[in-house]
Amino acid sequence: MITLALSKGRIFDETLPLLKAAGIEVLEDPETSRKLILATNQPDVRVLVVRATDVPTYVQYGGADLGITGRDTLLEHGSQGLYQPLDLQIAKCRISVAVRSDFDYPSAVKKGSRLTVATKYVAISRDFFAAKGVHVDLIKLYGSMELAPLVGMADAIVDLVSTGNTLKANHLIEVEHIMDISSRLVVNQAALKLKQAPIRRIIDAFASALGK
Repeated sequence: MITLALSKGRIFDETLPLLKAAGIEVLEDPETSRKLILATNQPDVRVLVVRATDVPTYVQYGGADLGITGRDTLLEHGSQGLYQPLDLQIAKCRISVAVRSDFDYPSAVKKGSRLTVATKYVAISRDFFAAKGVHVDLIKLYGSMELAPLVGMADAIVDLVSTGNTLKANHLIEVEHIMDISSRLVVNQAALKLKQAPIRRIIDAFASALGK
């Protein structure tokens, strides 16, 4: 049995064409089904529906043989023991710094200054501002990041940006681009040795679909 860990939403939807290229079709829609283990048209392949942040953990500890997760999740939560054969170029977005439109960001990030930043990307934010010589007080939030500057809780936020419409709607502006994000295929290294042929088939089918 080959087990693939996926999260609901954009990554799941954009993975379906890649799975189809590998001859795999998921038989139920995770948005309507209450099941957390979904069958496919291949009796020896199943899909686990897990939180996006948990995908690397399921793969690392052998709960799944393969998984698909964003580069942001791998950087933030670590990728120890994971083989990353492919950047799938799906669920693309970026991690950026955003502030209130009336906030003087250039003055606030002069070397040696101090900034309060709200984010769920604590490690990425710490590294980014440390490289600029800026001291940051980090407030960890899990959602509605845009509120933090509006209520005076933080000077800036570090968050995923796709269209930028949510920032605009909340009178925030993007002031720095930290990195581009896309989703990666991750593989449990022990599973790759034990189930090499079927896992290789999936990797090769994905690579072929991507034109690699």
